Amino acid sequence: MANVRALQRSFSGGEVSPEMFGRSDDAKYQSGLARCRNFLIKPQGPAENRPGFAFVREVKDSTKRTRLTPFTYSTTQTMVIELGAGYFRFHTQGATLLSSGSPYEVANPYAEADLFDIHFVQSADVLTLVHPGYAPRELRRLGATNWQLSTISFAASIAAPGSPTLNAAGHTAVKYTYYYVVTAIAADGISESAASSASSAGGNLFETGATITVSWGAVTGATRYQVYKQQGGLYGYIGETTGLSIVDDNIAPDLSKTPPIYDSVFSGTGEYPAAVSYFEQRRCFAGTTTKPANIWMTKSGTEANMSYSLPIRDDDRIAFRVAAREANTIRHIVPLTQLLLLTSAAEWRVTSVNSDAITPSTISVRPQSYVGASNVQPAIINNTLIYAAARGGHVRELAYNWQANGFITGDLSLRAPHLFDGLDVVDMAYTKAPLPIVWLVSSSGLLLGLTYVPEQQIGAWHWHDTAGTFESCAVVAEGNEDVLYVVVRRTIDGASVRYVERLASRAFADAKDAFFVDCGATYSGAAADTISGLDHLEGETVSILADGAVHPQRVVTGGSITLDIEASVVHVGLPITADLQTLPAAMQLQDGSAGQGRFKNVNKVWLRVYRASGIFVGPSADELVEAKQRTTEPYGTPPALKSDEIALTLTPTWGASGQVFVRQADPLPLTVVSVTAEVAIGG
Repeated sequence: MANVRALQRSFSGGEVSPEMFGRSDDAKYQSGLARCRNFLIKPQGPAENRPGFAFVREVKDSTKRTRLTPFTYSTTQTMVIELGAGYFRFHTQGATLLSSGSPYEVANPYAEADLFDIHFVQSADVLTLVHPGYAPRELRRLGATNWQLSTISFAASIAAPGSPTLNAAGHTAVKYTYYYVVTAIAADGISESAASSASSAGGNLFETGATITVSWGAVTGATRYQVYKQQGGLYGYIGETTGLSIVDDNIAPDLSKTPPIYDSVFSGTGEYPAAVSYFEQRRCFAGTTTKPANIWMTKSGTEANMSYSLPIRDDDRIAFRVAAREANTIRHIVPLTQLLLLTSAAEWRVTSVNSDAITPSTISVRPQSYVGASNVQPAIINNTLIYAAARGGHVRELAYNWQANGFITGDLSLRAPHLFDGLDVVDMAYTKAPLPIVWLVSSSGLLLGLTYVPEQQIGAWHWHDTAGTFESCAVVAEGNEDVLYVVVRRTIDGASVRYVERLASRAFADAKDAFFVDCGATYSGAAADTISGLDHLEGETVSILADGAVHPQRVVTGGSITLDIEASVVHVGLPITADLQTLPAAMQLQDGSAGQGRFKNVNKVWLRVYRASGIFVGPSADELVEAKQRTTEPYGTPPALKSDEIALTLTPTWGASGQVFVRQADPLPLTVVSVTAEVAIGG
């Protein structure tokens, strides 16, 4: 029997499926974990227990599913929108936007069953929402408590003038018939009305002094008017004026500029788009029920102008159908360096041919892969796309590859299929700081996290549970961090409720500010032993951290609890259990067995931790040993957070795996930097 010391320097491999336990040759095995529950994996390698979720507010109607969407007005003003059946509510900085003391609301037409199929994109203070069962809409922020939801009009924003009046002068003979139309230009200087009805006059403008005066009535909101004359079946531009008339003395029409023609788009049931985005100064729509493979892009520089000219101009609206082997609905439009279209069966790249910009005459569509995407809105990380596969429940990445001269896709769930097989991804969000994590809500009710740094080949899975089930997630920037908001369905005091909750920051200077409870609330003020304001936790057993010390758990009664001693900073909430378990020990033995087929016993463990307290370690969850931390701290004060290597002698347990189990069940921080285990190898 020999003793071997095994060092795990990093946990950047994340949780690995039991199906991979035999793959000690895999590059991620040495940094992987058998269990990563309620721990976050940092890109540098350590694992830290996640902070708690702070209670924000109960949703308007807990009997119905509710979705969260982000809204970023500026770097300092962000909102999480509670998108419910028939209403919007708004939350920011862990509080709810109020008006006259009640939550501020905006009505919407959406039904509960349709909420998670709504796709959205934001530009400045406008959030565009689309769903194949509803006309596309815009949610506009006009003020802190002044939001408006309106249906998007794709008709001309300004009315066309009436039929012009023609007055011919100086003609001696009627040799030709001349036709004219007039358009109005809106105050923005871009929007042009459709052409007026045509008017005609006879004469011969080739005669000296012959003219035709074109006159029309004023149009409300117009700043200028453009006049067009027919030649060869088309109307060409002959002039522009701020007045209400123009004189044609045989002006040659410019047929490269013709009056706009407005498409009738998204006009009824079956014609509403399912996908929306922006690309190259155009708002893009796609995936209607009747035309699932079609895409429409507005006139360049406009939000809703679907006009085009004859002949086609480069800035005209773009409308085309993706010619594919299968008529699959375009589910997502994603703007990267090139425009990507995700359907239920394939991924397509939209580029221009012989031009820097996409135009109606240079557009090109090429397939990149044949996997297909689900209806969950993807996340963009740098120049990489993360999306849920159409079938199988897995999560994939799509990124440009110069060797392939195109975009290639890979399965991010390959090493952790146990978190995805037989399940679906329900919602997705991404935090850039402090940790780059893709958050996913699973149909199992778990919150999945992927620490993702593609340029460093880091993709570490971890999962998070709570006393309830996660149903939706959204991320917005608040201060120097991106903050995760979730909707959690819980059973509180025997009743089913849905709460909006906010993930607390892990950046704390003192242990008393550490927030590691779920559905939690914080009291900060004069020292007190009765903590109230806990009605949302009525009847529940809660964990308590008071002035940095763990207090015995209490049951919330009458919306309050009573402490053993007074405290000035108290965090109260549902307990969180965070578990970390190493993979089966794999070491290089002389017989080449890598330790497989031999019984093992972990005698001793050296755990290097950072700012940690309340540490339990053992060979399994049932045989844990507490790491005693109190040293020179005065009696009655909490143990100081420890940043050191802790040696623990474990309960002798022989088994086939030789794993180390770490647990944090107290509302305290724990960051595990490395694990060194002394493993006895049997025969």
